[in-house]
Amino acid sequence: MYGLIRTARRLREIGLIGIGERNANYVLRYNQRKFYPRVDDKLITKRLALEAGLPVPELYAVVREEHEIVDLHEKLAPYDQFVMKPAHGSGGDGILVISGRRGEKYRRSNGQLMSRGEFEHHLSNALSGLFSLGGQPDHLLIEYCVQFDPIFDQVSFRGVPDVRIIVFQGYPVMAMIRLPTRMSDGKANLHQGAIGVGIDIPTGMTRRGVWGTEIIREHPDTEHSIVGLAIPRWDDLMLMAARCYELSGLGYVGVDFVLDRNLGPLILELNARPGLAIQIANGNGLGHRLAKIEALADNGGLSHDPAERAEFARRNFPTLG
Repeated sequence: MYGLIRTARRLREIGLIGIGERNANYVLRYNQRKFYPRVDDKLITKRLALEAGLPVPELYAVVREEHEIVDLHEKLAPYDQFVMKPAHGSGGDGILVISGRRGEKYRRSNGQLMSRGEFEHHLSNALSGLFSLGGQPDHLLIEYCVQFDPIFDQVSFRGVPDVRIIVFQGYPVMAMIRLPTRMSDGKANLHQGAIGVGIDIPTGMTRRGVWGTEIIREHPDTEHSIVGLAIPRWDDLMLMAARCYELSGLGYVGVDFVLDRNLGPLILELNARPGLAIQIANGNGLGHRLAKIEALADNGGLSHDPAERAEFARRNFPTLG
C-alpha cells in the first residue's frame, strides 16, 4: 500500500496526466468540434498549411473513386518512390511506402515486392475505409517520400522518424521524436513498437527514450545511442509548431514533422487527440506545463505572436528527467 501511495505522490509531483484528464480538461475544453476536419482530413491539413506558407510533402495525386486507381500506374510512372496515405487514417494504418520498383512491381519499404494487382487491392481497401477513422469511405493521398536527415541513419530501422510537438493555446509544451524499429516494421508508431525519445524544449537535444514500458538509451536494432542527438532546425520546428495553433484553430494539438535531408522540416499531420506516452519519453508530466499556460491566460498574458510563444516555451519548459 505504501508503495502505491508513494508512486501516486511521485506522479502528482511530476504533473503526469491521464487520458480522462486530457480529454475532459484539454481536448473537450479547448478543441471546438467544428475545427476537427482541419486535422482529421490530411488533405485539408495540407491545403491549410500551404495557404499559411508552411512546408508539407509534395502532393502527387489524390484518389477519390475506385476507377481512378488503375490510372495511377501511369500517373506515378515518373516517381520511383512515393507514399500512399488514407486521408482519414489513424495511427499509421494503411500507409503504403514505396521505395523503388522492379519492372512493373513496386518495392515496399520492408523490401517486399508488390504486384500491380496487390497495389490496386491495397488502395481499394483503403478507399473503402478499411484503415480510416470510423470505417467510412475515404480518399487517398499520394505524396513525396521523405528522405530523412542523415543524423538519424544510425537510430532508425528502415522507416522515417518523425518529431511530435504538443502545442497548447499556441505554446509548444512538450516534444519527442519517434524512431522506427524492426518491431514496428519501419513505422514511427509507438503502439506498433517504435521508440519515443524525449526532446529538451530549450535545446532540441534528445534526453532519454521509451520502448514499450522499457526506458532505454540505445536503439534496440542498431545499438547506437539515442541520447544527445541535436534535432536539426529545432528553432524552425518550434516556430512552425506554434503557428499551427492559428492554422488548426485547436487549443490542444499534436504537430507531427519529418526532417528531409534536402527540404528540411515538413509538416506531416496534426492530431486533435495526441497520445500521452510523450510524458514517459520525457520523464515529465504535461500537467505543470499546461497549468503555466492556463495561468498566463487567466492573467491576460497569452501572446498572439508565434515567435514569442516559442521563446516562452524555450525559457520555461526544460526537460528535467
